[in-house]
Amino acid sequence: MNAAPDTLAMPVTEFAAESPMFDPRLRVADPLVASWLGEATLRLRREICWLWQQRTGLAPAPEQLAAMPLPPAGDALLESLDLSRFAGDRQRFFEEDPTAGFLQQRIERLRARRLQTPGPWLAITERLHLDESAQFALALGLLAQADPGCAPVLGACGGDASRGLPTLALAQRLFDDIADADTGPAQDGVHALFVHGILVRNDASQAPAAGYTVSDYIAHALLRDDGRLPPELQLLHAPLPRNEEAPPAAPESLQVAAQLLREPPLRAQFVPLLGDAGCDFAEWASELATLQDRAVVALVADPLPEPTALAALAAWCWLYRADVLLPLQTRSADDHGAADPMRWPRTPVRWLAPVHDLAAAQTLPRPATQAALVLPPTDYATRLRRFARALGPRAAALGPELAEAARRFRLGPAAIAAVGSAADRESHLDGERLQALCRSQSRPDLGTLAQRVDPRFVLGDMVLPPAQQIQLEEIVQAMRALTRVHYRWGNARAWNDAGLSVVFCGPPGTGKTMAAEALASELQLPMFRIDLSQVVNKYIGETEKNLKRVFDAAEESDAVIFFDEADALFGKRTNVKDAHDRFANIEISYLLERMERLKGIAVLATNRRKDLDEAFLRRLRYLIEFPLPGERERERLWRGVFPAGVDTSALDFAALARLFPLAGGHIRSIAFNASLQAARNDEAPRIDMAPVLCAVKRELDKLNRPNAPETFGPYEALVRPLFVESA
Repeated sequence: MNAAPDTLAMPVTEFAAESPMFDPRLRVADPLVASWLGEATLRLRREICWLWQQRTGLAPAPEQLAAMPLPPAGDALLESLDLSRFAGDRQRFFEEDPTAGFLQQRIERLRARRLQTPGPWLAITERLHLDESAQFALALGLLAQADPGCAPVLGACGGDASRGLPTLALAQRLFDDIADADTGPAQDGVHALFVHGILVRNDASQAPAAGYTVSDYIAHALLRDDGRLPPELQLLHAPLPRNEEAPPAAPESLQVAAQLLREPPLRAQFVPLLGDAGCDFAEWASELATLQDRAVVALVADPLPEPTALAALAAWCWLYRADVLLPLQTRSADDHGAADPMRWPRTPVRWLAPVHDLAAAQTLPRPATQAALVLPPTDYATRLRRFARALGPRAAALGPELAEAARRFRLGPAAIAAVGSAADRESHLDGERLQALCRSQSRPDLGTLAQRVDPRFVLGDMVLPPAQQIQLEEIVQAMRALTRVHYRWGNARAWNDAGLSVVFCGPPGTGKTMAAEALASELQLPMFRIDLSQVVNKYIGETEKNLKRVFDAAEESDAVIFFDEADALFGKRTNVKDAHDRFANIEISYLLERMERLKGIAVLATNRRKDLDEAFLRRLRYLIEFPLPGERERERLWRGVFPAGVDTSALDFAALARLFPLAGGHIRSIAFNASLQAARNDEAPRIDMAPVLCAVKRELDKLNRPNAPETFGPYEALVRPLFVESA
């Protein structure tokens, strides 16, 4: 794509017209604009002569106009009633009075020498088919904008010295001596000059007596035409030179859309651009503009400007035939507490609206919104190119680490560019540091639907039978090999770039949550625990919306998404007996479909494997049964459960493991409760059998397991006081 210039400019004759305005220091680049401003100035001067004669009864001499103030206006009502009575007298005065006649001759000479030079003025008049009266109304508004010296003159001619803006009524009165001028259409508020935002009123009134002026950006374009962009806009692409043709290298769908959108819109038009989280909407908008041979600018102001400022920007874009790329649209029509609908300008401009979800496009004006243009997905190869471009020469040294970052982090172009900028400040950049920089740009927003978990364990802390330990190591190896297998071996096409989904099932306390945290630590991935109380909603369709937010947020970068008590969500589908059954099945079907496309790693933990829907099993890569630990595993758990700084030399770990068949979670609970009871003084951390056996007794009672003093074997006497029956 060709590099876009810094400005947009129309061809203008190289000419600096001598200013005919009240302030002689002002210069205008376009002679056509200068001619119209000169005519507006001369007609105002001529009107002052008439007002002098009308209010004093004497024809003013030029030296009087310069030395004496204009007599004050009389009764406004009488002057309005006398407009028709004095119309003939006014015209004769213009022909017979020496000063007014001199000004009239200058007006006629200016009109006779007027050339239709190419530029913004000619573009506006030809596109809107403006007659001379409409052009004069435009010139009068531009004069008020460009020349502060005309404000008192406008106030005097309008009969109110406090108002320094022209009115449509004043424009009609100043220009009513042109016999063939159609003065009607320019004198109403629905004229094309107002609809297109060229002229703007200084209040909400539509009356001809309301003041108006030219939009700021249009005024600058007419006076300077240097193509300078408003600060709220950024040029993405300028039209190609006439001798160049746009290369048809874009996808076929984009080429078809370009053909359909080639003609300038006749009214405001909105085109949703549907792309994924990594989509570079600016790049696609530029590609579309290249195919159309049109300019495109990005609206960098976010939130959107207020309606008046937005209308001024739209008028500038209409003048330079530029499409506008809006900021990413995120608010949907059914958002609770949404603000009032946006008031969009009526100017015939094409607005390109980037969205990640078509629900966000529902806030755009319905009649003016076209069918969404679906952009190609951002694939691994595109992200890899962006990373290589952002990191520059340092990319070659990273090799596999760069490929891993491109797969793990589905970042957008701005985030990848930020990673590149941060990497430039690093003295040493390796794979681990690159992962950290990418992680800083990836912040999944799950709101209240999930809690961030800081992993406390590593794989070395796990106490499992050899078979389960091997399976955990297989999961780690599988995640580390995804990049190679997906993109070097070519499995991504068959498996849709999917990550891993695993199920941990087994009795409570056997280490399912601990294993999930250990995986997150080993793979250096963030971990999120899904809050079922926030996800599940009794209202139909709300659960799916919450699940969509969870999965969409997890798509940005690899993460461990942990579903505890997964059977509550992933239960079996049932026969449909009523509407509730049907919508419950829809929830499960939606989960099945999203699990199929999940890029990271999802861990489902459940105590009730039989309650899971069988369709999930095909979508799961691994299923690990966590059994109750045997005696050997229990002894390892007992020995490792206490902190390293605690003296446990008095504990009989072998007896505890042999006598009490407990799961690891229960053993951790016992160790913590025993530590609380043993820490009575400021002595060195030490624990013996008494508080541990007491905690064992309380845990067995909590589990409703039968126990007696004999259960404690050689320590029966030590715990017998705990079994004293109440009277």
